[in-house]
Amino acid sequence: MKEKVWKYLKQEAVLVIAALCAVVSMLWVPPSAEYWQYIDLEVLCQLFCLMAVIAGWQQQGLFEWMTHRLLVRVRTLRSLSIILVLLPFFASMLLTNDVALLTFVPFTILLLRSIGQSKYLIYLIVLQTVAANLGSMLTPCGNPQNLFLFATSQMHLGEFMLLVLPFSSLSLAALLPAAAGIRQQQIAFQLPEQSSHGSPRRLLLLGALFVLCLLAVLHIVHYLLVTAIVVAIMLLTSRDVLRRVDYSLLATFVCFFIFSGNMSNIPLIHQFIAGLIGDDVTGVAVGLSQVISNVPAAVFLAGFSNDYPGLIIGTNLGGLGTIVASLASLISFRFYIKTPEARPGRYLAVFTLINVLALALLIALFLLLR
Repeated sequence: MKEKVWKYLKQEAVLVIAALCAVVSMLWVPPSAEYWQYIDLEVLCQLFCLMAVIAGWQQQGLFEWMTHRLLVRVRTLRSLSIILVLLPFFASMLLTNDVALLTFVPFTILLLRSIGQSKYLIYLIVLQTVAANLGSMLTPCGNPQNLFLFATSQMHLGEFMLLVLPFSSLSLAALLPAAAGIRQQQIAFQLPEQSSHGSPRRLLLLGALFVLCLLAVLHIVHYLLVTAIVVAIMLLTSRDVLRRVDYSLLATFVCFFIFSGNMSNIPLIHQFIAGLIGDDVTGVAVGLSQVISNVPAAVFLAGFSNDYPGLIIGTNLGGLGTIVASLASLISFRFYIKTPEARPGRYLAVFTLINVLALALLIALFLLLR
């Protein structure tokens, strides 16, 4: 029993910390009906719907089939490297950074080991992780903090994308030569059998649901209507997909909503944090993300600042840096340490070096634009 509890605490460390923060904050602000005002139901519903639809696509094997189609004619290691890095960069814009890494990192490990190129595992997995975190910044549904801040700020889609476009463009320009840095050599590999991409009817239905989810994010269709439709269709056609939804992420949001709401209602703490933020919420968001990760940082700081452009840039750039700055980064690390040739220390060193360089580059761009 103790082992199971300890395993759960390690796997859901962020949720546990969020829950503790929420409980401790209740000592100063006792539970009341006002708590309901803290919780952003719209964000929770939108996030749930997106995760459910994407889980359905994963179940149908759509992403694996698309990857096979892209790689079937690859003949050089450099071309393979570029494709493996660009896949999570662009996929994360619609599928979220977490899903992009869950999909492509295991495939990369399998592929490189099958062609005897395991020496490039660390380098490519780190680049994929950076690519997913940076590609996801371009769209509101690219990562959880964007979804939250986009809904809270009531920004227009064009306004949001123009804000982060310079950073996303520079990220792509830097990732391409980094991915092409692997030496050119001929390779031959046999892709695992992947003849089917699931039921066409089921994929079409999921595609329609995904469009509805995007319309809800853009405030064209009411989020409660979309949530009801998604839940009803999943119950009728794919109940097991609902078990794949990351409910711990939703619970983490709820806990940080409560914690942030309580902290903002304690005058001394509110004044202190507001004074600490001052006119530089971006810098504070980058720094705080290094410790508690960018999703909790976004929820927490939104309770003290209405500078949403600064929060969006800060929490997206803040996903670079330490291994915990973005929870998606831990997904890649977990996959890597399970490989027979895993060298965790070397991985963390390479990860930190590449992330710090990328963060410095984007901060320089931010200072230049400001």
